[in-house]
Amino acid sequence: MELAMQRFLTSVALLLCFQGFGFCFPDHDAVPRYSFLRHAAEAPRVSHHDYIIVGGGTAGCPLGATLSERFDVLVLERGGSPYGNPNVSELALIVQNLVYQTPTSPAQRFVSVDGVINARARCLGGGTCINAGFYSRASRQEVEEMGLNLELAEESFRWVEKEVAFRPRLTGWTSAFMSGLLEAGVTPDNGFTYDHLPGTKVGGTTFDENGHRHTAADLLKYADPARITVLLRATAQRILFRNRGRKHKPEAYGVVYKDEAGNVHEAYLKNSSTGEIILSAGALGSPQLLMLSGVGPAPHLESLGIEVVLDQPLVGRGMSDNPLNAIIVPSPQPIEITSVQVVGIRPDYYVESVTGINLFSAFLAGNSTGPSATSPISYSFQGGTIVEKLARPLSQGFLRLRNRDPEENPLLTFNYFMEAEDVQACVEALRTIERVIDSRALSRFRYPNQSVQSLVALSASVIVNLRARNANDSTSLEQYCRDLVMTFWHYHGGCQMRKVVDHNYKVLGVDALRIIDGSTFTFSPGTNPQATVMMLGRYMGVRMLKGHKFH
Repeated sequence: MELAMQRFLTSVALLLCFQGFGFCFPDHDAVPRYSFLRHAAEAPRVSHHDYIIVGGGTAGCPLGATLSERFDVLVLERGGSPYGNPNVSELALIVQNLVYQTPTSPAQRFVSVDGVINARARCLGGGTCINAGFYSRASRQEVEEMGLNLELAEESFRWVEKEVAFRPRLTGWTSAFMSGLLEAGVTPDNGFTYDHLPGTKVGGTTFDENGHRHTAADLLKYADPARITVLLRATAQRILFRNRGRKHKPEAYGVVYKDEAGNVHEAYLKNSSTGEIILSAGALGSPQLLMLSGVGPAPHLESLGIEVVLDQPLVGRGMSDNPLNAIIVPSPQPIEITSVQVVGIRPDYYVESVTGINLFSAFLAGNSTGPSATSPISYSFQGGTIVEKLARPLSQGFLRLRNRDPEENPLLTFNYFMEAEDVQACVEALRTIERVIDSRALSRFRYPNQSVQSLVALSASVIVNLRARNANDSTSLEQYCRDLVMTFWHYHGGCQMRKVVDHNYKVLGVDALRIIDGSTFTFSPGTNPQATVMMLGRYMGVRMLKGHKFH
């Protein structure tokens, strides 16, 4: 199904391109922005480094830049460059960026076993290249829960923010939406802040005043060009382990990767090095590569003919995706395109909005009954979409390999709304959205003859996923949550702290291997996790430079 869908999406993307729908940009990469950025095909077949980072994404870029202050660093990124690609860089093309699908596009679509259409990043900068741009830190409590030092976390947040975070210019809709949240009881008004505070606030954005996206790849400006190499289109095949006898743990010592032409390369840790291999490939990529390398549940690996290095049944477990449910609000007046600017923060859920874009078209293009040349997707929408995200869903799932091909998506099961508490939190969040829609502040952006219930029914008719539907999904909020769930693209887990990695992010049971990314999370920090993931990359780089251990 996955390959068939990929071929279908590629055909649709090319067809819409040829039909002149204006979002077809070549997948070949622009002239590199950095002298140390090159294609993997240009790399030697064998190389040696102090640190090898698999994944030049949200954590991998700041981590690599920081470690290069003292060490020889190699970063392997399976995707291309974000620079010179308007789909990535321009706010107006944010949905097209998710819709456009080729074998090398920045967003790689997958569909969970639950029937929810999703995407993972395939671009230098990772998820910061394909997300909605909202920048909001983890709370102090969450930082402490992650076992991090508050002072260094603060310094690391600021290091990130001076390059990629901006204060948004609020539009009329966003200002009204903020007032509507306050009318609906999501108080107090916290004004503009990067901090995670209960109530309503204006958060940061990675889109600057010109609507141009800044990504984690921009943090590579701080790298030492003489000590870092970043390879594009470098797809890691497996980690190499050295067996040192029964009294010693297996030791990671290299990575096998392929370039775009399929040529095999090998990167090794230097013989005299005390460095490590670091996985920063994300919540799908890191557990997937661990399993492909022989670290994971032994029966599952053996069923695919993978030699077991370490039987670790918790790899791939604890996968969680924060569910998204939405209500659309058509407007009688023109509304400019905005990404997320304002958030309402409650203990169990968050409420955000986007305007001027058809958010659901990002999912429509993933439907196997999706668009054709005679029914092109509409990416614009005169109105707003108000969405809610469960803060900490109790429902969890798991990841399994589909096959031994690292370029194919693994199988994901998130078990959305398996726990009754998640359904209850979703219903409460939807009722808050209904109060916002009915607020005085938002009234001028609504058609007067459209009731909230009619908007719920309208939304139910256009939301796209591949789940079974019930007849009452537009009249029962409980059923609406279950049937019409979508993703916030904030999935995490699979290599969780204290289960797969220790408090230093070192993989339990093997040596010279760490995982530093969202796969280690047991919750999605802040309202939107990108700020915290970038911070973590910088934070861990600093700690590793200093050789310090956690408190």
